[in-house]
Amino acid sequence: MIDQQEHPVAIALHELERLSLEDALATRGHQRFHARQIFRWLYRRGVDDVAAMTDLSRDLRDTLAREFAVSTPQLVVRERSTDGTEKFLLRLADGRQVESVFIPDTPAQTFCISTQVGCAMACAFCLTGKMGLVRNLSAGEIVGQVRVLAGALDLRDKAFNIVLMGMGEPLHNYDETMKALRILADAHGFGLPPRRVTLSTVGLLPALERLAQEPIMPNLAVSLHAPTDAQRGELVPLNRKYGVADIIAACRKFPVKKRSRITFEYVLLAGVNDTPEDAVRLARLLAGLKSKVNVIPLNAAPGIPFTRPSDETIDRFAATLAERGVLVSVRKSRGRDIRAACGQLIVEGQNRSAGQKLAIAMS
Repeated sequence: MIDQQEHPVAIALHELERLSLEDALATRGHQRFHARQIFRWLYRRGVDDVAAMTDLSRDLRDTLAREFAVSTPQLVVRERSTDGTEKFLLRLADGRQVESVFIPDTPAQTFCISTQVGCAMACAFCLTGKMGLVRNLSAGEIVGQVRVLAGALDLRDKAFNIVLMGMGEPLHNYDETMKALRILADAHGFGLPPRRVTLSTVGLLPALERLAQEPIMPNLAVSLHAPTDAQRGELVPLNRKYGVADIIAACRKFPVKKRSRITFEYVLLAGVNDTPEDAVRLARLLAGLKSKVNVIPLNAAPGIPFTRPSDETIDRFAATLAERGVLVSVRKSRGRDIRAACGQLIVEGQNRSAGQKLAIAMS
């Protein structure tokens, strides 16, 4: 029988917020300020080998090597699109894989980060939803994607944005997602301010209401995709639990910063939600709400049972919104040739176990 006292389980250093790391060091007889140094090594310098953290004492490095461990996602495949977009396939410690995307010149550099392996939301036009939910990512795995991309792209000491729009529904993995944002925001790490982070959600209540109370609050993007329950219920199964009116009501209560707006994402599907009448209904729905609409023409792919509208239809939809006072933009698809565009992220062959075949969380 293994003696657990002689073989303690290593503490995952990459999963700790700085204050928790301070506590862990203090209980081992080390000064709290060393946590700031470790954060700088791990996040700003990209060093995950404690032996290489040369401004720490040998005694502290020995403690870290003996009682702590750092896991960093492994880069498996890196693909580059003709438009400069890059997709990263990353392997996690348990062998599961996720995809992350780098979108340059947007106008800032942007990382599109995953929060789950797969997704339980099962939106009809999204390949990730076809995976189902395999498992949630930990905070360290979410931040680990940023560590890998920042290092691979030589952006550790440069400004970049993050969109939580990769694989998964961030609010379905609420606690770990928010913990990751706190680690990313730490001034001794990446120092990433919340204004540089956008969280995309299909409107998972009451998690959206809980988000409104957070001290570190990212920009909010709501995946709406249709102005009525009849239409949205066919596209987003969660709408059968939380309808359009519920989501808009929550958004009207959401504390929007002075110069910010809530973004409503609207994937445009030919013959489904793309008529001028749909645009008029959408404009009425958002009347008086500090918002903007991001029209996303469908990124078609095998397995998605919809088609992209014509350019004329896309322009007419956007113009109808603009004529009614709605701030609107049409998203330019990036990385379509490497299947890195919105709704195209999928990792094949990661079947759910019996215990992971979850229905959409209704809590």
